[in-house]
Amino acid sequence: MPINKIVASFDEAVADMQDGAVLLVGGFGPIASIPSYLLEAVARRGVKNLTVVSNSAGFGKDIWANVFGLPYDDLDLLMKNGQVRKTIVSAPISQWIENTWEKKVRAGEIEVEMVAQGTLAERIRAARAGLGGFYTYVGVGTVLEKGKETKIIDGRKCLLEYSIKADFALIKAHKADRWGNLVYSGTSRTFNATMAGAAKVTIAEVDQVVELGELDPEAIVTPGLYVDRVVERPREKREAGKWMSEEEKESQRKWRATTGGYEATQGKEEKGEAKGKA
Repeated sequence: MPINKIVASFDEAVADMQDGAVLLVGGFGPIASIPSYLLEAVARRGVKNLTVVSNSAGFGKDIWANVFGLPYDDLDLLMKNGQVRKTIVSAPISQWIENTWEKKVRAGEIEVEMVAQGTLAERIRAARAGLGGFYTYVGVGTVLEKGKETKIIDGRKCLLEYSIKADFALIKAHKADRWGNLVYSGTSRTFNATMAGAAKVTIAEVDQVVELGELDPEAIVTPGLYVDRVVERPREKREAGKWMSEEEKESQRKWRATTGGYEATQGKEEKGEAKGKA
């Protein structure tokens, strides 16, 4: 029987997800690299007590709609729904806005494991490679060392980091064929390619499904071997409505009162760079 990993709908793609699942969620932060439709399907599925592994923790559809004109959901949706019990993250917040994750952490509603960004990527990659863990110099002498096994290698102290075993990897790619081969668009590759194949089930949300042979073999980043399901995003674009919830408006007001807004923040950063070069 011919290999065909195309799934008809996003709901079907996550139909076997259960409470307590560990999810790898691709992307770096910006909405273009986030598997938005898969996250919406997880929200509709209603599973609870999830452990989410991701670089960021989401900022919400309001932000993406009003700043970039892209009204798509990110992890903030699952945070607001109360579906997440624990997060393993490296860059979960922003200096510009207080997201749902930060509010829930302050309220003691979400367990947090902070991981250095490169270490997070390697813990995920190690799982895909079938490794139990690895030693790294990163984190030695910081709070990240607490409770971890250490070893002296080449005269330097190292920390033992374990691979992250996940049930599902939800990733975003640009194009796919029915075998599951994937190519990405520019910098949206990020953690998506790293997470592919690092979970029991990898589901790829893609912009376009093409016929076998249309993808240049030299351009394929993720071989179909690492992908279990592929779902194509709707071709029609959602209208970018210019709206913002009262909660987001309040967060924006607090940010502007503290920093003077994005423009002021950028000005300070530019002055700092100029001073450093002088």
